[in-house]
Amino acid sequence: MNTRKVFARIYIWIVLVVLYAPILFIAVFSFTEAKSLGNWTGFSMNLYKNLFTGSMQNSSGLISAVENTLVIALIASVIATLLGTVAAIGIFNLKGRKKNVMNFLNNIPMINPDIITGVSLFLLFVFLHISQGYTTVVLAHITFCTPYVVLNVMPKLSQLNPNIYEAALDLGATPMQALRKVLVPALRPGMISGFILSFTMSLDDFAVTFFTRGTIGLDTLSTYIYADARKGGLTPELKPLMTILFLLILVVLLIINIRQSKNSNKK
Repeated sequence: MNTRKVFARIYIWIVLVVLYAPILFIAVFSFTEAKSLGNWTGFSMNLYKNLFTGSMQNSSGLISAVENTLVIALIASVIATLLGTVAAIGIFNLKGRKKNVMNFLNNIPMINPDIITGVSLFLLFVFLHISQGYTTVVLAHITFCTPYVVLNVMPKLSQLNPNIYEAALDLGATPMQALRKVLVPALRPGMISGFILSFTMSLDDFAVTFFTRGTIGLDTLSTYIYADARKGGLTPELKPLMTILFLLILVVLLIINIRQSKNSNKK
């Protein structure tokens, strides 16, 4: 093994440790009752018990924040997947400069800092006299999630036989039937990837949610943690909650990757 390969492997392991050590740290200390992270007071499942039974301080606030986060993420990612798929088909069928311009415009929201997106949407809602709350947060999440769906669906369109849609129309299918029975099945892997990425981005978002939620007391998990930290510390039950969310996302990704691997082997 040459020196370059040794350094490459060391670099990869350093990156993996930096990425996953904090998550492992939180997971380990979710099995102790210590309020401060890093203080081990003995193995205990009480934090998990408190999380599921609601026997903790401000349990209603945390549970409400989790429910809001999941519902907003689900609604936003479903709508963003539908809009992004249609947008990707439209952009793909453009030619020349128009296609390049639309691809460029689609990339701007992904590169744009979240705080600029949040402030811009906040000013837009104020200008349009739209009361801020649940609806504005969902609309904001749809706005920044849709470009990610377009980015995931576009490669699948490039791999698709360009004549398959016209062939379906020639065989008597309506445009909607051709879209539903021909294009959507072929684009499903990209749509699923876009949905998962949108769901994750929505779960993770803070800046856009903070600026578009208004003053009605709507909290998602990110804004709840921010407010909790400003009080002088984090609710201990957040440690098991973060561990469970990470494991759920990990399991979903493993299932999807295994299924895609099996489908590739069949082909």
